[in-house]
Amino acid sequence: MRPKRVAESIRSEVADIFAREMKDPRLGFATVTDVEVSGDLRHVKIFVSVMGDETQTSETMAALDSAQGFIRSELGKRIRLRHTPEISFHLDTSIQHGARVFELLQEIRKEEGGPE
Repeated sequence: MRPKRVAESIRSEVADIFAREMKDPRLGFATVTDVEVSGDLRHVKIFVSVMGDETQTSETMAALDSAQGFIRSELGKRIRLRHTPEISFHLDTSIQHGARVFELLQEIRKEEGGPE
């Protein structure tokens, strides 16, 4: 149960760090979608969804990778844990996949003459 509570706290704090603390112009419209915490609370995978094309996505991920130390230190100040976890960022493409499936379903409905 504790890793879930820690994951939710980290998700909330990282979203706040993105919104208020990060000044990197390469950071586009990034949203924290999920956080996975290891059982020993020493490693965290942060899943991020990025709106934009491939160039914007790669620039945002590069900005996050270069800001890893800053984000980790901010987390250490905000969340009281014995050890500040190592963090890694991973691109979450599930929103893009969902949007594409929705588009395909709309196309099928148009072809069949059904309601949209």
